[in-house]
Amino acid sequence: MRFTSTRDKNLDSGFLNAILDALPSDGGLYVPEGNANLRRWILYTNEQTPFPSIAGALTSACLNDEFSPIICETIATHAFPFEPKVKRLDENLFTLELFNGPTGCHRDFGISYLVSCLETISILQDRRPILLDITTGKHGAILSHVMRERRNVKSVLVYPKGQLRGLCEKDFIWNGGNIFPVEADGDEEFCRRLVREILSSRALVEKYTLTISTTANIGRLLPHAFFYTYAFSRLKKKVSGDIYYALAPGNYSNLMAGLYSWRLSLPMSGLIVPASGALNVDIQGYPVISDALVPNEKRKPIDPSVPSNLERLEDFFTGYSAMIKSFIYPARVSDAEAENAAKELYKKYSLVTDRATSRAYAAAKKSGNMEIGSGDAVVLIQRDHPAYSAEFIRHTLGETVSTPQNILDAQKPFKLERPPIKTREELIKILDEVNSQESGL
Repeated sequence: MRFTSTRDKNLDSGFLNAILDALPSDGGLYVPEGNANLRRWILYTNEQTPFPSIAGALTSACLNDEFSPIICETIATHAFPFEPKVKRLDENLFTLELFNGPTGCHRDFGISYLVSCLETISILQDRRPILLDITTGKHGAILSHVMRERRNVKSVLVYPKGQLRGLCEKDFIWNGGNIFPVEADGDEEFCRRLVREILSSRALVEKYTLTISTTANIGRLLPHAFFYTYAFSRLKKKVSGDIYYALAPGNYSNLMAGLYSWRLSLPMSGLIVPASGALNVDIQGYPVISDALVPNEKRKPIDPSVPSNLERLEDFFTGYSAMIKSFIYPARVSDAEAENAAKELYKKYSLVTDRATSRAYAAAKKSGNMEIGSGDAVVLIQRDHPAYSAEFIRHTLGETVSTPQNILDAQKPFKLERPPIKTREELIKILDEVNSQESGL
């Protein structure tokens, strides 16, 4: 599989270059080019097929011209000592849990896979990539776990002052680890500006082999497609009709991953999402992408620190735009409808859900794809552990959520005994320090 850009179809890249480069120079996003018919292999999977085997096989099928099947299996095995869970609630409704990783967040999967790929690339090509990201807590806690005991891959994490969470001193570069946390003397937007300025410089990106771990990086987005094949392997003997997936929009990474799964010939009938200002619904009930009104040449470069996958969504339906009407099902969901959906899930199934999952369930009910006896099924995607939404659950259900220790650890404040940085030049000096250690200087 080759990769091109959302803005320049003359660009041609391999996967290896796409995840190291992270963002093409035209200001767009890398996207896979072409289709692959994996229907025969997908139908061969079953409830006994482990998640790492599914991830390894799909990686091999997509990247067989760059990585051998053995390397692909190794990447997946190292990335996923954990896996999703599928649960049946009733004849028509299932859940897909994505919060079974080390921090109880769906990002555990994508970040772990990306780092595993980067580690493999560093060994094969003798390169030393550095991840440069801004975080207010959760993202840094995930990287702290994922990077532990990895070789040849480092992470520089920029935090707004006082926002450090879920870190452990033994993971820091100056203690022999792979993480270099940086506290900035400013708010979140100040941190984003620092990171944007550095990543917008091709000279600095190439000098330090900089990349990112947000879903702007195709290597972070692609593994989300594995969820859908995994769910299908667990459902195919239980569902006689069509399978729909209901999910919160977020930054549309899981939505795009579902579409890429369909492109790999996974049986899928549609994706249901609560409508938003960016992906709305018109008077006839059809999806509308608001950004589509702005030509690519008039857009600003994609912000790597605040990625949105809507441009990938537009790109996916280019050439057959009518298809979006029969594959994406947005529904307007009010706060009251989301709260009522949370109460219904709790009352009917004893399922405690966060606001995002509740909104997805409310959208699924409006879509009309949950009729008893139809043979169809809706898979409700639960991205993060409910403990992250304890206040919403307390307010809506009057229940107190028990917080697992791993999530308590991920949310624990950390005090960094180093002065905060104030300028882009200070951040570059830190990159120099990390790069010098990587180069053995």
